Amino acid sequence: MIGWEENSGMKLERMLGITMLLLGRRRVGAQELADRFEVSLRTIYRDLEALNTAGVPVISYPGLDGGYEIMESFRLDRQYLSLEELRSIIVALKGVQSVLSEQQVGTLLDKVGALLKRSGTAGIADEIGSRMIIDLNPWRGDDSQRAMLEQLSQSLEACTAVSIMYMDWQGKQSEREIEPIGLMMRDMTWYLYGYCRLRQDYRSFRLSRIDQLTVLSDCFKRHSMTIQELDRRWQEDEEYRIRLRLLFHPSVKTRVRDDYGPQAIETREDGWLLVECEGYKGYWLYSRLLSYGPYLRVLGPEEVAHEVLLQAASIVEQYSSLGHEVGSGSVFEAKA
Repeated sequence: MIGWEENSGMKLERMLGITMLLLGRRRVGAQELADRFEVSLRTIYRDLEALNTAGVPVISYPGLDGGYEIMESFRLDRQYLSLEELRSIIVALKGVQSVLSEQQVGTLLDKVGALLKRSGTAGIADEIGSRMIIDLNPWRGDDSQRAMLEQLSQSLEACTAVSIMYMDWQGKQSEREIEPIGLMMRDMTWYLYGYCRLRQDYRSFRLSRIDQLTVLSDCFKRHSMTIQELDRRWQEDEEYRIRLRLLFHPSVKTRVRDDYGPQAIETREDGWLLVECEGYKGYWLYSRLLSYGPYLRVLGPEEVAHEVLLQAASIVEQYSSLGHEVGSGSVFEAKA
């Protein structure tokens, strides 16, 4: 009995998918439907017959250009979604299509497209795609990260732990067993949030630092902690947050606007840019500050300025063997 219910549910889900696909497309061949839903042609024929019996008018056309389509007179009620809401859905789906499974997002786009095309707004999905592109892939993204996302999505759905080989920011590798809680993309970078069995605490893991990922067979009880709660807890943790006062040379104004936003910038009379903002302690804070070279001066806190000075001195030491003298003049001495 259980097996029959599962098969029946799968059939209903497939028939709904076929209906939405036919609503959004002019004509679709039986073989394409079979390939799309990973079933036999015989199963597709049975599904189409069942749809007709249920009142969905599916018409078949023979020949090379033949296939199946739904009568033009058939309409799907979209009273719960406005046209602008459907537009927003299409924009969002096209944005995530670059980082998620093509099959998953493609099916959703078919369904939304069906709502639009059958409401007298045919072609709106293509129109939106021609004037707005959202690509969430990092510049150096590859298919391995997409495969990893699919594995983690399956693990999240089934509540199965994963084993990862992880490299921290210092280059140290460790093997971890993680109970995944959620996935987050921030600043064009994917992160896995989960409970680390090694550390016995919640942690976040940058996907680009995971060298190996294996979905384990053992299941765990779903955590009451949510990804939203974890993210909020870490963002509000005073131990990691720090208030910065930064002074930038006018020549890097464009980049400062990109990094901190125009509302955070106060332009002084001498043209230098004063920025007061919050940062998070750690490697990434100093790597960003040092990336500005001599075009940034840290006004506060003093310990941050001191750490930047120590790291800059270490860089100078790295090149001291070249025998080059570091000039005494600097942009700060000339302008600050």
